[in-house]
Amino acid sequence: MTFELFIALRYLFGRRKQAFISVISLISVLGVGLGVASLIVVLGVMSGFSRDLRDKILGVNAHLLVGSMRDTLDGQAELCRAVAGVEGVVGVTPFIYSEVMLSTRFGVKGVVLRGIDPDSADKVLSLGRDMVEGGTQGLSATDGPPGVVVGEELARRLGLGIGGLVNLLSPAGRSSSIGFTPKIKIFRVAGIFKTGMFEYDSSLAYVSLDAARDLLGFKNDLVTGLEIRVDDVDLAPEIGRRVEKVVHGFPLYVRTWMDMNRNLFAALELEKTAMFVILAMIVLVGSFSIITTLVMLVMEKTKDIAALMAMGARRKNIRRIFIYQGMVIGFFGTLLGYAVGIPACLLLKEYRFIKLPGDVYPLDYLPVLLHWPDLIVIGIAALLLCFFATLYPSRQASRLKPADALRYE
Repeated sequence: MTFELFIALRYLFGRRKQAFISVISLISVLGVGLGVASLIVVLGVMSGFSRDLRDKILGVNAHLLVGSMRDTLDGQAELCRAVAGVEGVVGVTPFIYSEVMLSTRFGVKGVVLRGIDPDSADKVLSLGRDMVEGGTQGLSATDGPPGVVVGEELARRLGLGIGGLVNLLSPAGRSSSIGFTPKIKIFRVAGIFKTGMFEYDSSLAYVSLDAARDLLGFKNDLVTGLEIRVDDVDLAPEIGRRVEKVVHGFPLYVRTWMDMNRNLFAALELEKTAMFVILAMIVLVGSFSIITTLVMLVMEKTKDIAALMAMGARRKNIRRIFIYQGMVIGFFGTLLGYAVGIPACLLLKEYRFIKLPGDVYPLDYLPVLLHWPDLIVIGIAALLLCFFATLYPSRQASRLKPADALRYE
């Protein structure tokens, strides 16, 4: 241990007549600790929110999407086999997308209709894991009306249950002697799913590909596009470029989940950065307390500083004493922040005792995800702010002249 660090620790922890400075030091530690803990909790929540939102979006939607500029594509069977052979692709399924009206005796609701292949959809989508009643097997039933799978919020709003009948009205109607009439078809509820995202659970319905073609007037094996699942979502752009080579470009195109949700995740990342800057102000307030502590300590220890310099201590030694003192305050404040923030995040993650209204937020709970890089950045930022706070007091202490300090002693 250097003598500068020894003296700094003595000044901090030694008994002094002026206990007021010790109180300010404690307040400085608490201020830094509060700022670090706040940063850990808020950034953990923001990271968890982004991760959970991404997982839920990628459960309902695919990692890659192959579509056509002509709205529909044919020859999907051969295209599925070709795409399935691309390195990194773990599942491919065709789909049909449209917007229809769903009606029961309890009301009418506009829904997003998705026609899927029940046999291959589970390899790409999380629908099978999200089912709370029934299953996707009912979509392939041949006896009676075709099956439909609806979200839990939609079922609750329209009073639907397994086996209930609904009417689906397609805007792609047909001309008749009395004019244009929409096409209406009766479906039987085969399952109810819950993703945890109100937007999906209240406005999404699944039917089989054949039932969707019949309702929408699609011919042969026409589909809207292909949904693809990859083994690593972060490598989706690279795998998407491989798929583009297989589908041979125009009129087909390939979009990744990042392209389809770019605005959402860019906004979340910007919000996370803004929250980091705002909450770092709490650490900055704690560092101002360090400045106050060191300035008052310099005033109290003027005689000691003069004695040290008279005994041969250089100006850089005096600077180090007060820099070390401020850094010790910052170090213990940062440790306190970790000791409070990390357990708070773990408790939030384990027990989820803070609930969010599902009709307002995409998630109905407060998710938490601790990233070690975030924790490291928080610690470094706190220590840097504390270091900068020591520069002015330490500089002023090193500029004291021993003769002036001891003149009236």
